[in-house]
Amino acid sequence: MQKVLLLIDKINGWIGKFFAWSVLILTLFVSYEVFSRYAFGQPHAWSFDVMNMLYGALFMMAGAYTLSQNGHVRGDVLYGFFPVRLQASIDLTLYIVFFVPGVVAMAWAGFNYAGESWMINEHSTITADGPPIYPFKALIPFAGVCLLVQGFAEIVRCIMALKNNEWPSRQEDVEEVDVDKLRAMVHVEDDLNELDHLVTKNSGSHA
Repeated sequence: MQKVLLLIDKINGWIGKFFAWSVLILTLFVSYEVFSRYAFGQPHAWSFDVMNMLYGALFMMAGAYTLSQNGHVRGDVLYGFFPVRLQASIDLTLYIVFFVPGVVAMAWAGFNYAGESWMINEHSTITADGPPIYPFKALIPFAGVCLLVQGFAEIVRCIMALKNNEWPSRQEDVEEVDVDKLRAMVHVEDDLNELDHLVTKNSGSHA
């Protein structure tokens, strides 16, 4: 079962990293649009739609990846102090009562929403000749399915934690830099103490 959980983590990790390139594309596109608008006086009416779709795609498709890394913000500051089994009980209850029904509703509604958009070949109505938006809407049910699969993995993790009193491992990935851990790894504290001792010694000798 652990191999299956790690495989789900890995697949959602690949998907999240693929759509993470939207950040670079969005940055370059916004920069180009600003330059074109103010340097050449040639703004593009469809740029607003494209920016919205890129950001929306990134936001939706990063959800399952973030869940696989246990990276979503928790509202309860006391959660971290709870024992493992209590944490697992709380998570399992929330997944079953709120997460699963909400994501199923999103995926189901998104499927109908995207289907209608494809049927009518929907384009944006913000401008007279707006870009097609049906490919973007197709991401809604896809994001819902990814979240549901990852949610299944998290529910299994909760059950395993209740049984073993220990959280199962996750697929490792790049994390935000922890300054304290980084200092410990490169022995910064020892170097700073040695430098401080040297400066103090030199100051005393000059005095």
